Amino acid sequence: MIKKLIALSVFSISVASFAQKISISPSVGYALRLAKTSPDLSRDQKEYLKGLKSGVNFDVALRYEVKTGLLIGFKYSNYSASTSGRFSVTDNMGNVASANVSTKDNINFYGPEVTLTNDAQDTKHKLFMSAALGAMTYTTKTGNITGKGTTFGAELDFAYQYQINKNILIGPKLGLSGGTLSKFSYNGQTVKLGDDQKESLTRLSLSAAATFRF
Repeated sequence: MIKKLIALSVFSISVASFAQKISISPSVGYALRLAKTSPDLSRDQKEYLKGLKSGVNFDVALRYEVKTGLLIGFKYSNYSASTSGRFSVTDNMGNVASANVSTKDNINFYGPEVTLTNDAQDTKHKLFMSAALGAMTYTTKTGNITGKGTTFGAELDFAYQYQINKNILIGPKLGLSGGTLSKFSYNGQTVKLGDDQKESLTRLSLSAAATFRF
């Protein structure tokens, strides 16, 4: 009986110790896609696409502290943007037709992450540098047409956070996400993109971040 109590106590201590090494870090902010707009587009088309060049950036990372200053975990991020406009088309008979058009874009990332911190230093001013590699997906929807693509992606984050107490930290974060689509599917039909048609998913983000330690 005593052995069972000792074993249970050791197990409880181990679980508590493991839980204290877990943290979750969400952030939300603004992001700007860095891909250049084709100079061959009309002014109206460029204005339309401008609405998709900036949007909301959200991410969350679940981390485990391997040792002081080194964490491993898993990260998810999402970028969303939308735009709308009215376009007119003239046929060869001189008839003009116009319609309202709207587009919604989403970029998602999933992958393992490694984080370095200055936790070894006795300071409330914490610095974080994280790198993640994984899958990046892109979805764009205009009317009843949906385009999708998946590629290899990478994300790099630099953050400063102030330690409010032992369990809560907050501060700004600068992020860079990268990936390029070479294949794309429209309503289920796959198209291989040429070198001058590849879709860059690279974006720069600035967010408000927090870390919750358990």
